[in-house]
Amino acid sequence: MAAGRTVHTQKNRVNRQGQYVYGNVVTKPSYEPQRRTSAPKRKKNVSRRVSQNRKKALAMNRAYVTFLAVAAIFALILCVNYVQMQSRITSHSKEVSSLQKELADLKEQNNTKYNSVMDSVNLDEIREKAMNELGMVYATSDQVIEYDSPSGDYVKQYEGIPEDGVLAQSDKNAK
Repeated sequence: MAAGRTVHTQKNRVNRQGQYVYGNVVTKPSYEPQRRTSAPKRKKNVSRRVSQNRKKALAMNRAYVTFLAVAAIFALILCVNYVQMQSRITSHSKEVSSLQKELADLKEQNNTKYNSVMDSVNLDEIREKAMNELGMVYATSDQVIEYDSPSGDYVKQYEGIPEDGVLAQSDKNAK
């Protein structure tokens, strides 16, 4: 009768008779269940020739071992070269970043100096000095000569500009 008794607590268990036993103080059964063991696998009878062929297939000859060693060394060399190349790329990237920073600093200094020079120049003061002290005047309309430039917008003047305004003509235009 003691085995059929149940204790009421929080956890549920099933006793030998299939009844629930509540709690964590469940008595252990007096028997141990038998474990199932699988039968050992039988080796199939293999002919002598088949077993020799299997041994031969698993064995490695000298040429195969040499080939594997060369392939492993080649793979190792490739890996080392790859790591070195990655290292060089990283160092070049850091160098480019530092040069870009230096370039940005130099541009900022250049702009600062340019602005300070432009702020120091007073065009009204220059015009007053040129007109009052040096006697310069604006050009009149009869002093301005207009001319046609035959070859683009860049001119080197080695002599005076002719009265007709044409500097040179090509053979094509002369006809």
